[in-house]
Amino acid sequence: MHCPFCQHTDTRVIDSRVTVDGLQIRRRRECESCRARFNTYESAQLKAPNVIKVNGTREPFDEQKIRRGMLKALEKRPVPTADVDRAIRQLLRHLLTLDEAEISSRRIGECVMHTLARLDEVAYIRFASIYLRFDDLQAFRDEIERLEREDFGALDFKQISLLKQNRA
Repeated sequence: MHCPFCQHTDTRVIDSRVTVDGLQIRRRRECESCRARFNTYESAQLKAPNVIKVNGTREPFDEQKIRRGMLKALEKRPVPTADVDRAIRQLLRHLLTLDEAEISSRRIGECVMHTLARLDEVAYIRFASIYLRFDDLQAFRDEIERLEREDFGALDFKQISLLKQNRA
């Protein structure tokens, strides 16, 4: 591993620990040349599925699109950063471990909505209003009423698509 400060090629690991969520190993490193210390993170490399868009085209899975969408919905909401990061990691782990070569963008959106509903109801409504393309205030009211009836903490990701069909 190259030192990010002086670009020297020799660094040594001085400490290794598993992260709190157990998904990564944090390695504390020290440069043999400039003695600077820095952290690296090691995690399993999973093959991401291709995404089937609504129009039928396929594109590579982009973790950053999910992250940006969730962070935009959660903007200025009182949700601790640690909770947001944990939820995003869990969602990405779920999507990457589906063992499917392809996944529909609709299913990804439903998983994001489910995750947001458990984190923050306002963020959920923000995301849903764009994802589900609310046309008027009644669509907002209907979704808020559904949110009040549902217990998203008890739902499994795989059940969300069934709920979506019932609502349409």
